[in-house]
Amino acid sequence: MPLVVCATPIGNLEDVTLRVLRELGEADVVLCEDTRRTRTLLDRHGVQARLVSYHRHNEARRVAELLPRLEAGEKIALASDAGLPGVNDPGARLIAAAIGRGVAVTVLPGPSAVETALVASGLVGERYAFVGYLPRGREALTRLWEETATWAWPVVAFESPQRLPASLRSLAEADAERPEAVCRELTKRFEEVVRGPAKEVARRFAKVPKGEITVVLGPARAGAGADGDADAIAAVAELVHAGLPRRRAAEVVSRLTGVARNRLYRGSL
Repeated sequence: MPLVVCATPIGNLEDVTLRVLRELGEADVVLCEDTRRTRTLLDRHGVQARLVSYHRHNEARRVAELLPRLEAGEKIALASDAGLPGVNDPGARLIAAAIGRGVAVTVLPGPSAVETALVASGLVGERYAFVGYLPRGREALTRLWEETATWAWPVVAFESPQRLPASLRSLAEADAERPEAVCRELTKRFEEVVRGPAKEVARRFAKVPKGEITVVLGPARAGAGADGDADAIAAVAELVHAGLPRRRAAEVVSRLTGVARNRLYRGSL
């Protein structure tokens, strides 16, 4: 196959497959986000390869350079720093362009932070949603919590260590009891999985942690669906009419029904 998409370890260098190592060694060129990190992997397993940088800042230029070589029959391997190229990592543009030109593309499976975290969280179900990196800003986060509160399946997301404490506080404010897991440094020496309701996990990560972070949210508690929302919002409106401040009314009804406080507050305006 001219274009071979290779999944690489998300942490532990022993997690690479034999097939990936063989394809990386046989390729005419190996595209990688950071040549130093890929070189470390190849040196660990005694593989020789010609490495060329391929990242977000040069992706468009590289695609234009590489398509003619792929069409000419050169074998090019595509790898990211960790995981599968194209999944929240550079690669999707080259893959789509190659397919569009009729170039054969094969994908070699391997490590995935998304699925590893999902299983480690204990929240796995028959389906799940991956939403990439959590959005920045309180309003965007609140909208995400409100949207996913009606989903009956877990949600997986990436987050930077620097933004993690604020993001977890935001979720705890929206639904303090929502089950979640924060997976840190998966497959590495200091791997850590912290599970529990949102309020407890937020307290655990009150300070900025170190390492790569994957967050898994469980389904919101029963009563957070559309019908439950309507009844709960009506209850907030009644309390406000009786003289209770809207924010306080939303807090009270949220504790009783499990519907997110912010959702109740906004819905009752």
